[in-house]
Amino acid sequence: MSEPRWVSWARRLVLGFLALFTLLPLYAMLASSLKPLRDVQGDWHWIPTNLTFEPFVEIWSTIPLAKYFVNSLIVSGTATILSVVIAIFAAYAISRFEFRGKNLFSITVLSTQMFPGILFLLPLFLIFVNIGNTTGLVLYGSRLGLIITYLTFSLPFAIWMLAGYFASIPKELDEAAKVDGCGPMGALLRIVVPASMPGIVAVAIYAFMTAWGEVLFASVMTKSDTRTLAVGLQEYSTQVDVYWNQVMAASLVVSLPVVAGFLLLQRYLVAGLTAGAVK
Repeated sequence: MSEPRWVSWARRLVLGFLALFTLLPLYAMLASSLKPLRDVQGDWHWIPTNLTFEPFVEIWSTIPLAKYFVNSLIVSGTATILSVVIAIFAAYAISRFEFRGKNLFSITVLSTQMFPGILFLLPLFLIFVNIGNTTGLVLYGSRLGLIITYLTFSLPFAIWMLAGYFASIPKELDEAAKVDGCGPMGALLRIVVPASMPGIVAVAIYAFMTAWGEVLFASVMTKSDTRTLAVGLQEYSTQVDVYWNQVMAASLVVSLPVVAGFLLLQRYLVAGLTAGAVK
């Protein structure tokens, strides 16, 4: 049965409005990044009259953008890898084994997502400072401290999502692997992990994007040499002026890794989120 024509037109209008709502800010960023600063600060013109690529060159010298890029890449990449690895083992245990406190552990992991991140800012800051004063292990102002911070927020979601995904994989596959001589670890690595690759990729994308664009904890837990991109972009604003064209150019540049990764892996993300949502 074909749908009414008004439904088709209504869908097109809604999708067109959403596309326009998304693309207009991106075009404004691109247009501003191709203008001299005086044109950005003056009257707005949709088409740049004095086209220039200097902002894309100057962003690297105005602030140490390359250093911030490396810091973000190290912190986000390490937090993502640790989240995925730990979540795989924890989710496999939840989905395949019965143990005392299993339900309590699962509820606790899920309940951590109910609290806002700012609630943990001061406690984590005090913990890191006290650990540094007691043991000499520098966590506050270091990459390691920021990695641990991001891990505490991405890991519960990763465990919960992968547990649901692993539960959708028949246990008969594990039993068949055991007949062939595999233990639990062999069944996990040879059977469950390859079959769960869409869910694992979805978890990795979520963990990376969360760490890459996080501002609150990065602004408190980092120093000048460990600052990440999300915080470092603020340095384009000085007491004298704001380099809006460089801000827009830098925002486009630092968004490229996330956008490219998302476009390449979006089919895995959709499949992983869909399969992990239900048992």
